[in-house]
Amino acid sequence: MSRLRCGKKGACGGGGGALLVILVVVLFQSGLIDFDIGQSPASDEQPTDRSSTSEGIRDEARLLDAWAAGRSGVMCTVAGEVVKVLPDDDEGSRHQRFIIRLSGHEHTLLVAHNIDLAEPVAIEEGDTLLIRGQYEYNDQGGLLHWTHHDPGGRREGGWIELDGVRTE
Repeated sequence: MSRLRCGKKGACGGGGGALLVILVVVLFQSGLIDFDIGQSPASDEQPTDRSSTSEGIRDEARLLDAWAAGRSGVMCTVAGEVVKVLPDDDEGSRHQRFIIRLSGHEHTLLVAHNIDLAEPVAIEEGDTLLIRGQYEYNDQGGLLHWTHHDPGGRREGGWIELDGVRTE
């Protein structure tokens, strides 16, 4: 077995582990990384509601867990069918509003898409959307907002995708 030799004491990273831990903590607290700690499936199969997308993993199960726990502020990517198109909210920042049913679930939630920061999406009832946004809890199923870019570049933005066309 060969040994790693370093010319100076500590030159091989003594204390580097602490630096890595500090870096991970700072990234976690700033929201740049997230740990989804939960039960893993008993088999190698992924749950049916966590399918791959071009942006990574869909998070229907994560959103449902947040709803059950009454948790808000969860960024997630979900697929769903538009079940009701509502009138735009023109008070303050204008928002396009509609209700989706999560793919593979009965759970519905309101989507509020800021049309002062992003173009409206030409949706109709029955359309299937892929949406990245921030989930906020309420007892009616919750709200998905922040479905647009961050004009200040300070945080992760969201988007809405319809028929392969993404609106940010």
